[in-house]
Amino acid sequence: MAVVEMRKLTVIGLNSGRTPFIHELMHLGVVEINSQEGTVNDEEWMPDIFRTSNSADVSRLEADIARVSTALEAINRYDPRKKPLFQVREEIDRGEFVNHMNRIKTETEMNVDTAVMCYKQIADGQNEVNRLKGMIAGLKPWEGMDIPLEMKETKYSAVIYGTVGVKTKYESLLQTVLEKVSSAVVQQVSADTQQIYISIICLKEEREQVYEALREFAFNPVSFAEHKGTPREAMKQYETQVEENRQRIFAKEAILSELSVSRSNIEFLYDSLNMRRDRAKIVGDMLSTEMVFYFDGWVPKKAQAEVEALLQKYEFYYNMSEPEPEDEVPVCLNNGGFSTPFEAVTNMYSLPTRHDIDPTALLAPFYFIFFGMMLSDAAYGIIMAVGCWIILKKYKLEGMTYRMIKMFFYCGISTFMWGALFGGWFGDFFTVAAKTLFDADFVIKPIWFDPLTEPMKLLIFSLILGAIHLFVGMGIQAYMLIRDGHPFDALFDIGFWYVLLIGLVLFGIGDSISPVTVTIGEGMAIVGAVGILLTGGRSKKGIFGKITGGLGSLYGITSYLSDVLSYSRLLALGLATGVVAKVINTLGSLAGGGIKGAIILLIAFVFGTIFNIAINALGAFVHSCRLQYVEFFGKFYTGGGRPFAPFERRTKYIKILKEEKNNG
Repeated sequence: MAVVEMRKLTVIGLNSGRTPFIHELMHLGVVEINSQEGTVNDEEWMPDIFRTSNSADVSRLEADIARVSTALEAINRYDPRKKPLFQVREEIDRGEFVNHMNRIKTETEMNVDTAVMCYKQIADGQNEVNRLKGMIAGLKPWEGMDIPLEMKETKYSAVIYGTVGVKTKYESLLQTVLEKVSSAVVQQVSADTQQIYISIICLKEEREQVYEALREFAFNPVSFAEHKGTPREAMKQYETQVEENRQRIFAKEAILSELSVSRSNIEFLYDSLNMRRDRAKIVGDMLSTEMVFYFDGWVPKKAQAEVEALLQKYEFYYNMSEPEPEDEVPVCLNNGGFSTPFEAVTNMYSLPTRHDIDPTALLAPFYFIFFGMMLSDAAYGIIMAVGCWIILKKYKLEGMTYRMIKMFFYCGISTFMWGALFGGWFGDFFTVAAKTLFDADFVIKPIWFDPLTEPMKLLIFSLILGAIHLFVGMGIQAYMLIRDGHPFDALFDIGFWYVLLIGLVLFGIGDSISPVTVTIGEGMAIVGAVGILLTGGRSKKGIFGKITGGLGSLYGITSYLSDVLSYSRLLALGLATGVVAKVINTLGSLAGGGIKGAIILLIAFVFGTIFNIAINALGAFVHSCRLQYVEFFGKFYTGGGRPFAPFERRTKYIKILKEEKNNG
C-alpha cells in the first residue's frame, strides 16, 4: 500500500560530462545504480567495454578516512565537554560547506596528523608503562637482596638466582645443597603464595653440583641480565621512568583535549572524504568505452521528473520503463502521519517484496493498542510520552532512531489511555501513600474496570482484539489473491474460514443475544466447514488426495485457536505491570508512617518505578512485535525485499541543506 513505485533507468552518456553529472546525481540522491559485474563479463559486451578502475583512488581515500576516524576517536576520548545523549548531524548549506572546507582544510589535516601522532604516542607510552610495571612487579620479591643484579659471578664464585614451588620444604633444599656443596651460601630472599625466591653463592667449579642438588626440587633459574644495580635501585629507576612516561602521556592527552575545539572541522573533513570516496566507487560500477559510459539502476516514480531534467541537461541518452516481472525491484516505504514511526517495526522484520503490500499502516493501530494494554499505567505513559516528546524537540533525530522515539511517544500515549481506563497510576501508589502517611482512604477509580479484580473481562477483550487482528490479516491475504487474479482461492481459503470462525463464535455466545443467533451461527459453521472440506484439497491429485487435503485444511482450525490464545499475553503482561507496582508500593509502606517511613516509601517508589517501567516496557515492546510478526504476518506476509539504496551523500556528522551546482 505504501511501497514506492519504481522505474527502471538506463543511461548512456559522454565521458566528458561524467564527473559533473556524478556530482549532481549524488546531490539529487534518488537514483540507485546497479553493479555492472555481470554485464562486464558478458561476451556480447566484450571486448569493447571496460570498467573504469578507481581502486587506487578509493584505497587512498579509504586510508585517509581511517586516519581521520582515528583522530576523531582520539579527540573524543579526551574531549572534556559533555557528550550529547544522541548524535545528530549539523545542518549546513551546500555553499557554506564548500567555502568552510576550503578555509579549514589545510589546518584540519595538520590537526589530524597531530591527533593521530599523539594517540600513537599515548598508546606507546602506556605500553612502556605496563612493561616497566611488569619489571617492577618481577623485582619486588627480590627487593631485600643487596647484590647487584648484573653480577653473575666474581673471579672465584658464581651467583645463582631462582625459584621453587611454595610447597617445597626450604630446610630440605638447604640440607641437600649443603650436603652436596658444603661451601655454598643459600638464602631464602622472600616467598609469596606461589613461589619461594632463593639466591645461592658458590665456587665456580661447584656450580654444576649445586644445580644437580637442586634438580629434585624443580628449581627454576632466574636471569636478571637486563637490570642494573640492586633490586631496590633498579625498581626506583623504573618507577622514575614510569613517572616520566606518565608525564609525557598527560602532555599528549592535554594536546588532544585542546584539539577538541577543532573536532567539528575534523568531522567535516571526515564527511567530505566519505563523499569523495563514494563518488570514486560509483564510477567503478559504470561501464565505459573510449567515448561514452553506461549504467542502469532504479528511480522512484515520484522523482522521475527531476532525474529526467538532469539527464536532458547533459544531453545523455536514457530510458525509463516499468520493471519487468523477473526484475528484483528495490523497496522503499513511504507511509505518512501516524503510521510512519511504525516502519521501524516492519524494518526490524523484513521489507516487503514487490508482490507484498506494506503492512505498516495496518499494524500501526494494533501495535499502538497492544503496547498500551501491556504496560497499562497512566503515570508510566505520561513519563514515557513526555520523555520522548522532549527528546524529539531537543534533538533533530533522523532515520531509525527518530522513528523509534516517535513510536514510543505514541506508545506512551496509548499506555496513558489504557492506564486511565484500568485505574493504574503508579500502580496503587497514591492509595498506599495516603493510607501509610496520612491514614486516609484515597482511591483513583478506573474509568472502565480494574483488571486485577476482573481478569476474565480483560481476557475476553484480549481474545476479541486478537480475533480482529487475525481477521484483518486474513482479509489482506484475500485482497492479495483477488488482486493477483485468484478470486476463487480467496473464497475457498479465506472466505470459508471467515464463515466457519464467525459461525462458531455466534454458536458459542449467541445465546446471550438471541436464540436465532445460535441457529445462524450453527448454519454458518456447517457451511464453512463443508466448504473447507470440499475445497481444501483441490490442488491434490485423485479422490483420496482431495479428501485428505480437505481434512487437513479443516484440521487447521487448531492453529487458529492457538493463534487467538496467543493474545492472552495482553492480559498477562497488563496484570504483571500492576502487580509489580503494587508489590513495590507495599514493600515501601512496611516501615510505616512518619519521616522515616516517608523516606523509605519514596526510595522504594523511585527505584521500583524505574525498574518496573524498564522491564515491562521492554516486555510490551517485544511481545507486541511478536504478535505482529508471528500471528499477523503469518496470515499474509512474505517479506525479504531489498532496501532501496540511492547514490546519495551518506554523511555522519553534517547534513547539507541547500543544493548548488558547485562541486565538493
